[in-house]
Amino acid sequence: MTKNIMIVGVGGQGTLLASRILGNTVIEEGYDVKVSEVHGMSQRGGSVVTYVKYGEKVYSPIIDRGEADIILAFELLEAYRALPYLKKGGKLIVNTQSIDPMPVITGMAEYPKDIVKKLSAVVDTLPIDALKLAKEAGNMKAVNVVLIGVMAKSTDIPYENWIEIIKKTVPEKFLDVNLKAFDAGYNI
Repeated sequence: MTKNIMIVGVGGQGTLLASRILGNTVIEEGYDVKVSEVHGMSQRGGSVVTYVKYGEKVYSPIIDRGEADIILAFELLEAYRALPYLKKGGKLIVNTQSIDPMPVITGMAEYPKDIVKKLSAVVDTLPIDALKLAKEAGNMKAVNVVLIGVMAKSTDIPYENWIEIIKKTVPEKFLDVNLKAFDAGYNI
């Protein structure tokens, strides 16, 4: 059985590191893995979407509407945008942080209100203040690893295996903070 995980966020939030940790972990577990990254003006704070599919045999990395088992959303509006991709019975893990997109910054649009409430009304939603947990771990940029920790808890992959991959994937100077961030998410 193939698992479809969609990671969505804004450029600079570390979605690509999160997808590398996830991808490397499931590879180590012996799964066939396909990863596809879609960057939309990511260096200017635009949307970043990563598809991670794994299973016995995976033929395409693309996740179509209604196919994602899990959406891991690093930002509220990105969670809202990705919602059509979540399959019936899927799980949405969402950081409660909001980052104003350019139309909101320029005054051309308003940031939607009550996004968590709207999401929770239609799908299984787990809202997490990952920014707060990342700061407590020692670095606000560790939001990505907090969220990977939250998601990891819902898999059948042992905790120790995630830790080993984080140690192999994250640069040494950021390792301690990221291990604390992972634990914060995992133990939520």
